[in-house]
Formats: sequence, structure tokens, C-alpha cells
Amino acid sequence: MSTTLPIRKIIHVDMDAFYASVAQMDYPELRGKPIAVGGSSKRGVVSAASYEARVFGVKSAMSGTLASKLCPDLIFVKSDFDRYRAISQQIRHIFLDYTDLVEPLSLDEAYLDVTTNKKGNPSASLIATQIRERIFKEVGLTASAGISINKFIAKVASDYNKPNGQKTVNPEEVLPFLEQLDIRKFYGVGKVTAEKMYQKGIFTGLDLKQKSLSYLDANFGKSGRYYYNVVRGIHNSEVKPSRTRKSLAAERTFSENLSSEIFMLEKLDHIADEVAKRLLKHKVAGKTITLKIKYSDFTLQTRSKTLPYYLSDKSMILETAKDLLYQETLDNSVRLLGISLSNLNTNKEKPSLPKKSVSVQLKFGF
Repeated sequence: MSTTLPIRKIIHVDMDAFYASVAQMDYPELRGKPIAVGGSSKRGVVSAASYEARVFGVKSAMSGTLASKLCPDLIFVKSDFDRYRAISQQIRHIFLDYTDLVEPLSLDEAYLDVTTNKKGNPSASLIATQIRERIFKEVGLTASAGISINKFIAKVASDYNKPNGQKTVNPEEVLPFLEQLDIRKFYGVGKVTAEKMYQKGIFTGLDLKQKSLSYLDANFGKSGRYYYNVVRGIHNSEVKPSRTRKSLAAERTFSENLSSEIFMLEKLDHIADEVAKRLLKHKVAGKTITLKIKYSDFTLQTRSKTLPYYLSDKSMILETAKDLLYQETLDNSVRLLGISLSNLNTNKEKPSLPKKSVSVQLKFGF
């Protein structure tokens, strides 16, 4: 392992089947049973599945209809995001007892930099164990964790011993760990990319490592350099406690396909209203409006317009969305519409936390 790389002690904490586990915690009669959050309507999509449901192949982003076919005894429950947010805050407070360098990725996962921590504990592995024990004791849910020298490896490791487990990849273990890893386990390699890699004879990290940077650039574009670096344990992204919001959006899936723009205007009105409320709540405005259209054949289309000024007013958002809707004819009947605002006025430089120098030693205390 090269001593020129920045060595940190990073923990990635990932709650186990978070939405489904919250439902099972709140409703004891659901414990041990296959449940799906969302997806109960004819057109619904599963947001999360319990581990009991996953055994049957039920997973997030799957249609409720297919989920029911795979698991006839599947129990559908409604989403409760107010509840999820409240529990997420509880968990966040636990993280902050150990370090201020907490970067939330979503309600149910976060990175923690514990290189220097509030407990003065040199072992990131012990800190991860303590955090998981506290989450279970104080919140009632289980979490998994990955511990390593950077965010990429920590995230990959957190999935290694799920549920309710953890995996530490010590500095000297990084390269062997990555070399034996199935390419599908690499964070940032999706299903389509994995299939492409398989076709090119890349099945493991070792296979990937044997490809040159020019080869990866030629075959995987901008992602080529990322793949070249991470398989060598190089990922220099720091844990950033203040993640700048890049966009705000709202969307609706319809119970029946809509075939005329006229019928979509009322739906856009409701969506624009929701976007405006979210902009007000977060005290932001944006310049770029994007209309998202998902057709009945599940193909996706986006149409965008960037204005010379920031806006957050519902009427202006709606008018721009209407212009985008009428910009060109629809390819098919529509099952989903969405509006998002990006290019927000939050994209300003903020003072970063001072970097701490970390000496690389043989005994790093993982």
C-alpha cells in the first residue's frame, strides 16, 4: 500500500432494510413476516422490502404487481416519512457523539470520519461496534457498518456482512480485498456496466486492475479513471458534513395513463405546488427547471430550461413546466410526471474544515 495515499479512518453506517424495519418495530405483528413499503396500488412501486420478503426476490423499485406474484403472502404497508426522518435524527445524534464529520447520504446511511474523534478511541472498528450497539439499544433497529481507509472501501465493506454485521478492511488488506471482489460489488458499477464488464472479461477487481487507464477511458468514458483508481484503493473524497443540496423535485405516478397534455395540466399544478413548498421550506431558489416524463412503456424523457434568474414561485415554475410539456409532441401515453429545480442558489463556496495531517504507520489501530 502506497504511503502517499491519504489514510483516514472512515465508517459507513447503513441501516438494515430501514423503512421495512421501522414498520416491523412499530407494529410487532409484522415482525418475521414478508412486508413491502409502498407498492400496494395497481401502479405502485415498492420503496423497501423486509429481509423476509427479499428471500422471494422482492426488492425496491419493483412494481407492486410483480412483488405480489413473487410473494403471494406479501404484506404492503404505507410509507411514513415523518417517522423515518424522526428516527434518522435520533441516529444522527448518536453519530455526533463520536465525531462532527458526519456526511449523510440519505435517511438511512452516512459516512463518519473518526480519524480524530470525540472519544479519543484509536480503533474505528470499536467505535463502529459501539455505534451499532447504541442504535439497537436506543432506537430499536439494527445497522451494518464498513470500516476502512476511505469512503469507497467503507461503503463496499458495509454490505459485506449484512444484516446486523460489520466488516473492517485494514490498510494492508485493501488491495487483496478489492482484487478478489466481484465487480458487481464495486460501488458505482451498476447492472448495465457490470454486464458490459463481464462481456469484456472483467469479473473481479483483479481483472479490472489489469486493464490500463487508456483502455478504461476508451470503453467506459468519464468513469474509466474512477474505476482505475478505486480498484487500487485510491479514493480521496473527504467526509463532508455539509452536503450542498443540488436540486429539489416532486413527481407523481398516475393510476391511469394520461394521453393528452390537457389532462396533465391539473397534475402539473399539484406537482409545481409541492416543489414550491419544498423550495420555501429549504429557503432556496433555482434557475434550471426540468420536466420528467415517464411513458407507459417505461421509457423516460427529460426536458429542461435554464432561466437567467432564480425562481421559487409556483406560478413561474408551472408556466415553465407547461412550456416544456408543449415543447414537442408526446411519444406515448404518460404514467408519471415530475418537476425538478436545479442550479440552486446554494452553490456557493463554504469554508471547509481544516485538514488534519495523519501519519501512516504500520499499526493504524483499525
